Amino acid sequence: MRRLAVALVHYPVLDRQREVVTTAITNLDLHDIARSSHTYGLSDFFVVHPVAAQRELAEKVRDHWVSGSGGRRIPDRVPAMKELRVVSALDEAVAALGDGAEIWTTGAAERRPALAHPAARKNLLAPGPAVLVVLGTGWGLADAVLERAHAHLEPIRSARVDGYNHLSVRAAAAILFDRLCGGR
Repeated sequence: MRRLAVALVHYPVLDRQREVVTTAITNLDLHDIARSSHTYGLSDFFVVHPVAAQRELAEKVRDHWVSGSGGRRIPDRVPAMKELRVVSALDEAVAALGDGAEIWTTGAAERRPALAHPAARKNLLAPGPAVLVVLGTGWGLADAVLERAHAHLEPIRSARVDGYNHLSVRAAAAILFDRLCGGR
């Protein structure tokens, strides 16, 4: 199986008006995506943020759960939080995965061509370079990130007839990891 990692990008992402912005790191995203990532066997969870103060916040949260009182109180969190890597730019995450690492993006919007989840899962089982699944915050990834992608994963579609489709990035990540890696 190919090495699989995930990156949660806070810049460059879009706001409601489709302007490029930087979003804030949230504690829940760190915990929940780290736990889902670890559960499904991903190698790394990268949090990408250009602002030093935000990176320091994420590192303090990680350290609390890895080597601080949080980890001593709830030791089950330690392995997942150890996989959290805080970086200032997407290029750092890609470089950490080695030569030829592929970027696969995802989001709620349809993109063509889209890589269906069953085909992506099959692709991950074949030999090849590492894959970095890139998740956006805010209202999705900016074009600068989407243009770098080797593949765009199909979105997680709503079962609702009215089309409502607004999952948190934490929920979407867990569903996506299950579709790519679940049932092994």
